[in-house]
Amino acid sequence: MATTSLGTAGRGISTLGWVLRGAAAGAAGTTALNAVTYLDMVGRGRGTSSTPEQTVEALAEKVHVQIPGDEEQRSNRVQGLGPLTGLVAGIGVGVLTGLVRATGLRTRPLVGTAVTTVGVLIAANGPMTVLGITDPRTWSTTDWVTDIVPHLAYGAVVKTTLDAFSR
Repeated sequence: MATTSLGTAGRGISTLGWVLRGAAAGAAGTTALNAVTYLDMVGRGRGTSSTPEQTVEALAEKVHVQIPGDEEQRSNRVQGLGPLTGLVAGIGVGVLTGLVRATGLRTRPLVGTAVTTVGVLIAANGPMTVLGITDPRTWSTTDWVTDIVPHLAYGAVVKTTLDAFSR
């Protein structure tokens, strides 16, 4: 049984149409990822991760950009920018997935979900790893599960949403 099929580029939907659908799917996926993350925090009583803020700080330093404001304002800006990096990653992967769909490539649900999940894991964790904020090689099993489960929810929602746009 084939795992992919190539058809006409998205049943007459333009590339821009697929980009917009991908962005919407990415936003929906990001919402699912956040919901699963917050439910985990409630269930286990764990705190938020500081890695998004650390990423903002490291990126600002790397590109020699100062985040303006006094100590409190600057801290608040960094706290706001941290979650925005997740939105950019989630919507960006959705856009890329939409572009792939514009080529006519369609995958089976499990394959598409897995590929999308890996893509968003790389988009989210890659910059933090490159900047030395985290090292997935040192993560515990709990750390991996805590990271993979919400990203898997993202992948499933993006895949399902894009498939719904094809109907």
